[in-house]
Amino acid sequence: MPKAKLSVNAKALRLAEKLCDEAEEYGVTAKKTMIGATVIDAGIKAEGSFQAGKVVTEICLGGLGEAKIFPAQYDDLRWLSIFVQTSHPAVATLGSQFAGWQIKAEGYSAIGSGPARALALKPRELYRKIEYKDKANCAVLVLETSKEPPDGVVKLLSKECKVKPNRLFLILVPTTSVAGSTQISGRIVETGLHRLTKLGLDPKLVTYAWGYAPIAPPHPKFAESMGRTNDAIMYAGVAHYSVIGFKSDEKLRALAEKAPSSASKSYGRPFLEVFKEAKYDFYKVDPDLFAPAVLLVNNAETGSVFSFGRVNVEVFKRSIGMQA
Repeated sequence: MPKAKLSVNAKALRLAEKLCDEAEEYGVTAKKTMIGATVIDAGIKAEGSFQAGKVVTEICLGGLGEAKIFPAQYDDLRWLSIFVQTSHPAVATLGSQFAGWQIKAEGYSAIGSGPARALALKPRELYRKIEYKDKANCAVLVLETSKEPPDGVVKLLSKECKVKPNRLFLILVPTTSVAGSTQISGRIVETGLHRLTKLGLDPKLVTYAWGYAPIAPPHPKFAESMGRTNDAIMYAGVAHYSVIGFKSDEKLRALAEKAPSSASKSYGRPFLEVFKEAKYDFYKVDPDLFAPAVLLVNNAETGSVFSFGRVNVEVFKRSIGMQA
């Protein structure tokens, strides 16, 4: 597996340090643990902010993408949204942003995403596919969690990443927080590329990508917030990909038309309803549902652009409990 030419951890470190240096502005808190790791709270006890969520999104992208917050129109609904773009889609999204590290140790659990995965190679088969491996003396990991990890878990994470604890930066972002909701919607491009990859597209053929999705209003209960954030992408998220390597449109069109969330047999209801029906077991939910509402694919070899799926603002309104 080739070593990184661009280090997602080195680039993300600058953004993590920015959160530390401007903590009051971003509504976060930063501290050193007993063993020297830096922990940044972006929504557990700290208030957090939309702008903190924007920076966390860019950290998750390994510093290889840009995020902006803006109001977007979804049929008759105008809503605060996050836009992301990257010229390194495979590495930035699958190699960094993808929430591919399930952390369970010492009674603690969290979902890990961000550049530290490219050091620990979580999951290894995905890094083989994109032919990427980072080598850095620092590690930046975003944890979707409502609790601070104990020192034993911090030691385990630094060991997995092969860095000293004082070179480990952990950003804690609960799903129920404003920053958490923002950075989850900021996964719009990653969600679509992961879906396309599952359908058989080589992610290295995607040369650039952009997308946007509404930022779901947080809910104090985890399950409700999880449902809302998923629905923001599944029913209102839009993602665009430019692809090389297809001399004709037929194969690319056939692949892309299966990619939007509307291809799922579970499409049409808020995610929380589907999740409850599956008895809160992610593995029983149709994986085809985890995709953007709309995918636009540009065949860079022919110039054609395909659009599949549609924004379903009514389901998103139901999901966030919007009253008429």
